[in-house]
Amino acid sequence: MAINKNNTINLFYIFLTVHLIIWTLIPTLTNNNLPLDTIEALAWGSNLDWGFNKHPPMSAFLVEIFYQIFGAQDWAYYLLSQICVIISFFVVFKLAEDFFKNKVFCLLSVLLLEGIYFFNFTTPEFNVNVCLMPFWSLTVLYLWKGFKDNKTSDWFLVGLFAGFGFLSKYLFIYLGLGIDIFLIYMIYKKKIDFKCLVSLISFLIVLLPHLVWLTENNYITITYGLDRTGTGDQKFLDHIIHPLIFLGKQVGILIPFFLMFVFLNNKLINNFNFKDNKLLFLLSINIVPIALIFLTSMIMGVKIRTMWMTPFYLFFGVLVIYIFQLQINLNKLKGFTAVFLILFIFSPFVYAYVSITETDKRTDYLGEEEAKKAKEFWSNNIQVSGKLSFVKGNEWIAGNLSYHLDERPNWIYNPGNIFLCNKNLECIKYK
Repeated sequence: MAINKNNTINLFYIFLTVHLIIWTLIPTLTNNNLPLDTIEALAWGSNLDWGFNKHPPMSAFLVEIFYQIFGAQDWAYYLLSQICVIISFFVVFKLAEDFFKNKVFCLLSVLLLEGIYFFNFTTPEFNVNVCLMPFWSLTVLYLWKGFKDNKTSDWFLVGLFAGFGFLSKYLFIYLGLGIDIFLIYMIYKKKIDFKCLVSLISFLIVLLPHLVWLTENNYITITYGLDRTGTGDQKFLDHIIHPLIFLGKQVGILIPFFLMFVFLNNKLINNFNFKDNKLLFLLSINIVPIALIFLTSMIMGVKIRTMWMTPFYLFFGVLVIYIFQLQINLNKLKGFTAVFLILFIFSPFVYAYVSITETDKRTDYLGEEEAKKAKEFWSNNIQVSGKLSFVKGNEWIAGNLSYHLDERPNWIYNPGNIFLCNKNLECIKYK
C-alpha cells in the first residue's frame, strides 16, 4: 500500500499495531527468561518503595501493576515495553500534526524512528530507559501545547509528566534543562508569561515522596548513577576521548535513520530561521539535551553509556523533516518505503536469530526451573517453618525466584548468598 494523504492515518495505526505485535511476539517465542533489567524491576516491584538502590521507582510501579493483572507471564512484560514505545510514537505523531499541514510528514516523522535501534531491537527489555520514553514524549507534547495555547491545564500536565519522567530516570534532567532554556528565552522575548510556573507545582507534588526517600537513604541512587559514569577516576585524556567516543556512537546509531532520509531528500539544503518558534522549540528538545550530555562527558571526563540515549531521539524525525520539508520529494516514497520495510523486517529477524543461536545470555537462564528447585528445598527444610515470604539476594537470582515462585516472596537485597525466609525473616541459606 503506497503512502499518500488519503491513507496516512490508516497506515499509521497499522504500523503501530504491527510493531506492537511483532516486538511482543518475537521475544516471547525466542527467550527462555525475562531480561536482567525486567527481572530487576520485578524484584523491586515485589517490595515497593519510593526509590531503590539504583533507580527511582516508576519502572517498578509499572511492572508491579502488570504483575497484579497478569502474574508471571513473560509476554506481559514484553507487551508493557511495546505499550511504552507505541504511546511514544503516538505522541510524536500528535506533536507533528501541529508542525506539518501534510499528514504524510507526520507519518514519516514516526517511521524514520524505525531506523534507530533504540525503538525496536532493544525494546523487549523493559527497563528505566523504556519506562522513561512515554513520559519524555508527553512532557514535550504538553510543553508545546502550553507554549501555544497558554492553558493552565497544559502547564499542569507538563509538570505532572515531567515528574513521572524524573521518577523513571534522573537522566530526564537533560530534557528538563532544554525545556528551561526554551522557557527562559520565551519569557525574555515576552512570548509567554509566568503561567508556565504552574508546571513546577505539579512537578514538585509528584516528586516530593521520592525526595523524602532520597534524604532518608543517603542519596543512594544519585551515588549509583555517578559510579556508573566512572566519576572520580578521570585522567586528562578522558575529557577528550570519552566525548569523542560518545559522538562516534551517536553517528553510528543514526546511520540507518539518515539512510532512510536520503531516499526522501538528497539535496540537504535548508533554510534556518532562528526567529521561527517551532524550530527553536524542536532544537531545544532535541539538540540541547544531546549537547548537554556531550558537555557533561567533556567537562567531567565521564563515559556516557549508549543505552542512556534511548529517549533523546524520539522527536528527531520531526526535527529533520521540519528543517528539510521544502526539499522532501514525496514522489520518492517508494524508495523510502522499501528501505523502511527492509529495516522493519531485518531488526526482529536479527533479534530472533541472536536469541535462538546464542545460548549463554541472561534470557537463556532457566529461572522457572530454579524456582522449582528452591520451592522443593524450602519444603524439605526442617530449620524454618511457615510460608516462604522473602528472598534475600541479588536482583538476578533472587529476583528470578521472587518472580517465578507462586508465593511471590518479597525480594530483599543481599550482596552475597541467597536466603529463603519466612514472614518473621527467619532464613535458611539456599545458595
